[in-house]
Amino acid sequence: QVQLVESGGDLVQPGGSLRLSCATSGIIFRLYHMAWYRLPPGKQREYVAHITSSGDTNYADSVKGRFTISRDIAKNTVYLQMNNLKPEDTAVYVCNAYFPRSYWGQGTQVTVSS
Repeated sequence: QVQLVESGGDLVQPGGSLRLSCATSGIIFRLYHMAWYRLPPGKQREYVAHITSSGDTNYADSVKGRFTISRDIAKNTVYLQMNNLKPEDTAVYVCNAYFPRSYWGQGTQVTVSS
């Protein structure tokens, strides 16, 4: 059974930082491309970042320079370090293992507010 479990979401003030984790099981993690998406309140799902099985990364323009995606093969976990958070970053952040097959986590809430 494949599981993707996100954690690390919280309420944080603007300018603050959070690190999200997505622990996976049931997949050969080192072979998978991994991504983070987010669902802002009242809006459609947005792409945030991805990291390939070989470690190549890409980011949405809105988070470039502030967010960093990384992966720990030994822990079967992908991370999203988020710095200089803004109120518009408020969303449910969801982990996606998307290649060779697609699996989704349930998400973790990030709220940026003073």
